[in-house]
Amino acid sequence: MQNKNVYLPVLHPFTKHHLLFLRYLPDTPMEQNQFGIWEPKLNVQNVLPLNELDILFTPLVAFDKQGNRLGMGGGFYDRTLQNWQNKSFIPVGLAHQCQQVENLPTEHWDMPLFDILVD
Repeated sequence: MQNKNVYLPVLHPFTKHHLLFLRYLPDTPMEQNQFGIWEPKLNVQNVLPLNELDILFTPLVAFDKQGNRLGMGGGFYDRTLQNWQNKSFIPVGLAHQCQQVENLPTEHWDMPLFDILVD
């Protein structure tokens, strides 16, 4: 291991449709959010600012060769990825090959990914 830390997304408690990233360890207390997704229990001491992340792995429903991603429609990752080129992290999608499509329709707020890892 190269002394890397893992940070998981947590729904921001005060800013709707925004994410925070909290450090995760095997003994980190977890709780279900409003969507039934398990996330670290909010502890402000474990929050890492976005500009301190190295890589941001993002989920997706579909993707295309241009790096465009289709999410679940909440815009959480689009907001997080906004102006990612001005931040220190690299956004990488995690996908299965069956999720690739020829072209995705995009809007001005859609942020293409730097790379996508496929099984």
